[in-house]
Amino acid sequence: MREALIAQARGECSTPMPMHLDIANGGEVHMKSSYRRGGKYFVLKMASTGHGMMLLSSAETGEPVAYLADEGHLTDVRTAAVAAMVARELGRRDTSIGILGTGIQARLTARFHRKVLPLERIFLWGRDLEKAGRCAEEIGATVVKSPAELAAATRLIVTCTASRSPLLFAKDIQPGTHISAVGADSVGKQELDQQILREADLLLLDSREQCEKLGELQHALDQRERAMEIGEFCERRHLSEGPMESSVADLTGLGVEDLFIAEMIL
Repeated sequence: MREALIAQARGECSTPMPMHLDIANGGEVHMKSSYRRGGKYFVLKMASTGHGMMLLSSAETGEPVAYLADEGHLTDVRTAAVAAMVARELGRRDTSIGILGTGIQARLTARFHRKVLPLERIFLWGRDLEKAGRCAEEIGATVVKSPAELAAATRLIVTCTASRSPLLFAKDIQPGTHISAVGADSVGKQELDQQILREADLLLLDSREQCEKLGELQHALDQRERAMEIGEFCERRHLSEGPMESSVADLTGLGVEDLFIAEMIL
């Protein structure tokens, strides 16, 4: 995922904006694609509520090479991997993490952050207490009563909900907190109050074009110019004199991530 985001930031990839379909009863379908210039393949990914697939095709002939009937698993994996990679690239050494959300993304978030951090405690919040309890039991987390209580307990937070209104506010956030915002990936979604983005010392984006239309940045467009794409940060971070006091990573999910993980599977 680090290589994918660096390639994207360098302008090496053709990664068009996603297509979104709103389906009856609250369902969503996201279609993403990407091709890296000089590469052997291009990818088309369809992720719907609870399902998904990837089609990897030859860049030379257009012929399908691999149909990955993964039911959305690879999308979930690469999303959690990017959030954990960002924490690692920032030089975080947190022993605790807070997760907003109780679905598969929350479970994978815990799993991947454990690979890169010396985690001792996980705090979890979800609207449905029963679901939160089941998720907490699986990942070894402590359930908290509110997003504000979660923010008071830890300085590393990942938000992975489908919320359309802020769950966290600037007044709740401790100094030195990093937040990876995963849930906002289409028009109207929002997990963070825009003031959090304005007060962050470092604002990272997986894609400036996508985030300003689909991510948290759509609610704080005045911050667009000072934000940095994650791939660029990964290449330049050694120039930094030290860790930032606070940071936000706005993650909308890129077709280039699907390309790289599909190629890896092949």
